[in-house]
Amino acid sequence: MYHQMFDGADAAQNIAEDGQEPRTHSSGALCCGTFGELLQGQLPAGSFPGDSHFLVTMPIALFARAHFTPIPGTRSVTVYPSHKLKSKQLAENLVSALGASGGILLLQSELPEGKGLASSSADLVAAARSIARCFKRRIRTSLIEKLMAEIEPSDGVMYPGVVAYQQRGCRLLSFLGQMPPLAIVGIDEGGTVETVDYDQRRGEISASQRAEYHELLDRARTAIPHGDTVTIGKIGTASALLHQERAPKEHLNSMLKASEATDALGVIIAHSGTMSGILLDRMTADFPWKLRSVLAHVSGFNDSPKIFLTM
Repeated sequence: MYHQMFDGADAAQNIAEDGQEPRTHSSGALCCGTFGELLQGQLPAGSFPGDSHFLVTMPIALFARAHFTPIPGTRSVTVYPSHKLKSKQLAENLVSALGASGGILLLQSELPEGKGLASSSADLVAAARSIARCFKRRIRTSLIEKLMAEIEPSDGVMYPGVVAYQQRGCRLLSFLGQMPPLAIVGIDEGGTVETVDYDQRRGEISASQRAEYHELLDRARTAIPHGDTVTIGKIGTASALLHQERAPKEHLNSMLKASEATDALGVIIAHSGTMSGILLDRMTADFPWKLRSVLAHVSGFNDSPKIFLTM
């Protein structure tokens, strides 16, 4: 598994000691996406410093890749595809913070845009990683989070494993461990969701529901490191049902029925996206049968279900 090399540098180390730009080379990097969120909501006031909105990631084996080639003497960054303006903004801000040159940033992603799979966050993290590797720097994760927070809410995919994360402020709450090997049979309800627009429209959550989210987060803190797939499935289902009151998924009831009919673990959704999925434990003896059964049920109301693997 690939992890970033942001941590471990003092801010002063971000600039070459002799004041000259460091030796550079063209360099590539990648970042995984996340299938929506296992859990997303709002905690009771005062639970943690800063904003009370949070999420828990569900890392999947789909990736954004970035390749940065420096061009000495320039401070601008040219990005391909050209519509990746958020990546351009982060790249230019990062090379400026490093006192380094701009260049050309090539992006390629397996993550569809606007679906809730962290495509934008993965682009940004992959871009930052490629620039850091190009200039052979170890950069504080906090610097990357600061630059990302200036652009949009983030999904916490800069960290390895599963994390609880404050997406608005781009701050880590805690590491929760490694997700056990799961498969997700996912469907797309169509359309796209822009992260910034969604976040601005989202209202506050009632005190009683905040208490429910706090309890679910506590359960996740225990279930994930212990590989308790049954509880993980229940957490995902509970979060999807709580969110249904605010942003309904058209096929959530059908997905719930398919999950129950096949004895799957439960459901998971992209809270700020268009995806929903059914969770399966890949390590059980009956996984092949359950996978075929879930696909058969889902194909009854969606003609293109896809399989995603956790990591």
